[in-house]
Amino acid sequence: MIMQKVIFRKIRIKSYKPGRSVILNKKKVIKLSANESALGLSRRVKKGLSKIGSLSKYPDSKSKTLRTEISKKFRCNFDQIICGSGSDEIIQMICQLFLRKSDEVIVPKFSFLMYRIYSGIVGAKVIYSKENNYKISIDNILKKVTKKTKIVFLANPNNPTATYLTALELKDLRRRLRSNILLVIDDAYQEYMMNKDYKSGLELFKNKNNVFILRTFSKIYGLASLRVGWGYGSKEIVQALMKIKPPFNVTKIGELSAIESLKDKKFIDKSIKHNKKWADIIKANFENFNINTNEVSANFLLLNFDKSKISAKKFKNKLEEKGIIVRSLEVYGIKNKLRVTIGNSKENKFLIKTLKSIFSNV
Repeated sequence: MIMQKVIFRKIRIKSYKPGRSVILNKKKVIKLSANESALGLSRRVKKGLSKIGSLSKYPDSKSKTLRTEISKKFRCNFDQIICGSGSDEIIQMICQLFLRKSDEVIVPKFSFLMYRIYSGIVGAKVIYSKENNYKISIDNILKKVTKKTKIVFLANPNNPTATYLTALELKDLRRRLRSNILLVIDDAYQEYMMNKDYKSGLELFKNKNNVFILRTFSKIYGLASLRVGWGYGSKEIVQALMKIKPPFNVTKIGELSAIESLKDKKFIDKSIKHNKKWADIIKANFENFNINTNEVSANFLLLNFDKSKISAKKFKNKLEEKGIIVRSLEVYGIKNKLRVTIGNSKENKFLIKTLKSIFSNV
């Protein structure tokens, strides 16, 4: 009998490469590579987990309780909310729902990798728009629009560059885009934004049928390992997404933790203050050594080594010798730059101490 080979579709994409989490021969590691919460999760969440009850039953497939809490917290319509296993899953569902092989998707050249990966998986053509000094350019996005353009993805503030579009710029983009192009705005870091000219996608486009908003509990809420995110769009889009959503995609533990985290305003306020304080301090210390950074916005900084005495790669290696992990941006095509997350006070102090030690020997 002749064995026949099982044939599968060839997917021509580069898979996601996460930042490192471990260093060989280092038991204690400070991870500043994934933009996770500096303060962990709130005490309210920890208390809530002790009351979780039975785990032998499936969770609510539609996450109704969590969606109710989200609608109260952000004053938005329950029927326009969908929850997912992180906002990543919702990006995936958006691509499955909207895109075919003949379609085009526009993403900024330096943007969250999952936009291009999920678009590529369904066979759509990914078009890259150039940034201006690492900031998303509205004009360059518009130059890339064709009759085949179906979706524009962007994060605001943007990962990995930590730059942002103002409220006026975002509204201008939506106004100038063709009305049947879906604008997807990722608000993953919006809680950290204290800039007066900024407004979140949800604030600006809550009532727009051709804008879809992404939110996550992985960043300021500290629930990265539980994988909980949500999206907000028109009733028609959400109803369609509900049909293709995997059943029980948000766990009972994840839903309960997200609900409790929404109720802990003191923890969020504390996290915001901590981030602003330390981001300013870290920024100033790096700039003392001619390592330029972006304006403080999200919970991470883009470190530019073009004017530094040492390269980004050498600095990264020196940090790892001390047990500190930061994110190389080579995977994004960004050379001689690093991304560093704002950590807790102890981590930040050690980072600054290590920074000074490295340059004292240059």
